[in-house]
Amino acid sequence: MDMNYTRKRYQASIEVKKSKFISYIVPIDSFKLEYANLQKEHTKANHIVYAYRELNSFSQIVENSTDDGEPRGAAGVPTLNQLRGAQLINCAIITVRYFGGVKLGIGGMVRAYSLAAKSVIESATIEPYESLVEYVITKEYKDQRQIEYYIKNLNLNVKRRNFLSDKVEWIVDITEDKLERLKELLV
Repeated sequence: MDMNYTRKRYQASIEVKKSKFISYIVPIDSFKLEYANLQKEHTKANHIVYAYRELNSFSQIVENSTDDGEPRGAAGVPTLNQLRGAQLINCAIITVRYFGGVKLGIGGMVRAYSLAAKSVIESATIEPYESLVEYVITKEYKDQRQIEYYIKNLNLNVKRRNFLSDKVEWIVDITEDKLERLKELLV
């Protein structure tokens, strides 16, 4: 199953019958902080709705959403459905709504929240998700330059580098296919 994600925060706004919808898509790591900040920033907003999808440690997709006072299923679920449709994981969409005085009805709200979520997804840079594993490379000091070259060439994320008494240790996040290539290079 192909999955996607985004690495940073994006924002988009739409207006439907005088109601303003401001949507944000954020990586799951920063979701709680972003949500708390938006609640402080938009104290006069009528509703702050969210939906998220994330992979747990068992590689299962965990989903959640809230309607924040909107009629049940009219806000969070349509937002969640946009995440599902774009096959997005490890990210959340938060939509701030300012009521414009014209009631939208249930169907109108479903369409508005769907459109708000869709517009922020379209504004974001979406990347294919690749499952990463943590791998430790331990080599002598004399091999340091060569290992750094491999790390750069394979575009690996170094989580930590430790200088031990007689060796250097790199802890990297790596995909399974890159791990196979790295192991061939290290032989």
